[in-house]
Amino acid sequence: MAQQPMYQQIADDLRSQIDSGDLVPDQQLPTELELRKTYDASRNTVRDAIKRLTSLGLVETRPGQGTFVTRKIDPFVTVLTQDAATGYGGGEGATYRSQVEEDRRTPFASQIKVEAKSAPPEIATRLGIGEDDQVVLRHQERYIDKVPWSMQTSFFPMEFVTSRQAPDLLIAKDIEEGTVRYLEKAMGIKQTSYRDWITARAPDENEQNFFGIPHDGSVFEIFRTAYDQTGTPMRVTVTVFPADRNQFIVNVGQPPDL
Repeated sequence: MAQQPMYQQIADDLRSQIDSGDLVPDQQLPTELELRKTYDASRNTVRDAIKRLTSLGLVETRPGQGTFVTRKIDPFVTVLTQDAATGYGGGEGATYRSQVEEDRRTPFASQIKVEAKSAPPEIATRLGIGEDDQVVLRHQERYIDKVPWSMQTSFFPMEFVTSRQAPDLLIAKDIEEGTVRYLEKAMGIKQTSYRDWITARAPDENEQNFFGIPHDGSVFEIFRTAYDQTGTPMRVTVTVFPADRNQFIVNVGQPPDL
């Protein structure tokens, strides 16, 4: 059997140290110079070994700091399909918190941030409004067991506020009954359905910093467009999930409980 390339041998040795616990999560690997001396290898060979470990998700390079063993994260499974009429669709609000707690884990969400701005093109299209039209957005960062887990932003037509029917959308705090129930009570708008559009992409700089993932990592981005009883779009909720710690279930019909 042909001998493995030197970079592969180095990667395999470092991987065995990670698997055995000699190198623990968040521990910094030896520097490139130290690795070159330890393995009597060239700079490019050591870099290729680190690239191999990075592609396997075992280490991550933090700019200006070095290369570290990644945290071992137990993925969380979100059931996206729920009864739309409840106002708590899968992955949102109380449903998200209850799913996390059922898994015997601890949810936490940051304080709501509120902003009024012109509708981004992808939001305007989904809401059926012009790009110059204003929207209210409500943003929140969410954690599980103190680990950053997702970012969620909901967009609502500004007319909900300017009509003075739903002024609480502009208040930077949780709406106790949930925004969907609030809109039903305040405006008679009842959510009856929603459509999820799921994409995968590279993270932007803000997402890299918040989730602690490399620039060549991946995130899922789910655009949820909710519709009222007349079939009119009433909100768009965009949730960003890092791919290394999230999985999803979509139920069709009534499958048996697992």
